[in-house]
Amino acid sequence: MAQFRLQGSKVLAVDMAGDAVKAKNGSMVAYDGQMAFKKLTGGGEGIRGMVTRRLTGESMELMEVKGQGTCYFADRASVINLVGLQADKLYVESSNLLATDGGLKTGTSFTGMRGASTGTGLFTTTVEGTGQAAIMSDGPAVVLRVTPGTPLVVDPGAYVAHTGHVQQHFQSGATFRTLIGEGGGEGFQIRFEGDGLVYVQPSERNTVGGAV
Repeated sequence: MAQFRLQGSKVLAVDMAGDAVKAKNGSMVAYDGQMAFKKLTGGGEGIRGMVTRRLTGESMELMEVKGQGTCYFADRASVINLVGLQADKLYVESSNLLATDGGLKTGTSFTGMRGASTGTGLFTTTVEGTGQAAIMSDGPAVVLRVTPGTPLVVDPGAYVAHTGHVQQHFQSGATFRTLIGEGGGEGFQIRFEGDGLVYVQPSERNTVGGAV
């Protein structure tokens, strides 16, 4: 299995001995050894993946990298966070996914109002199985735990990804005062309940909800 490690905070190094990884198209910045690159398409594998991409619009451009040596990946100097999966599923915005182990299965999941509030669409990318994934954030992400009875509320613009048995609910604090421009600037939030981890970045992307 390919070995993921960080070379600083903004470059991912993947050591491969004939292994394969999937990475964001065009994210290779250097490599040593022998590498082969093959273009893929996100949204899931096979015919089901093709149909899913057409229905959801979740069409992340991916490439398969296979070889012997070390390949280095980065994207616009974003901070990279490693996520280890053990028969688990990672939910992540496609724009925040940098690379996954080649054996992990990618797909899509319905996000409902969360996606509408962030302006990223109604579906998000999933990564499932056992292996490593690398996700990107605007600044070092913090990993916050959700436990039964202790829900977590996150700004949609700061949300990056989550794992575990977590249910997410969209909640609004918008009132009449919000509509007349006297709101507190936190009109919409995502409430996570259950047992899992949520990755939050120290920066808020522009969102539909954030404009309220």
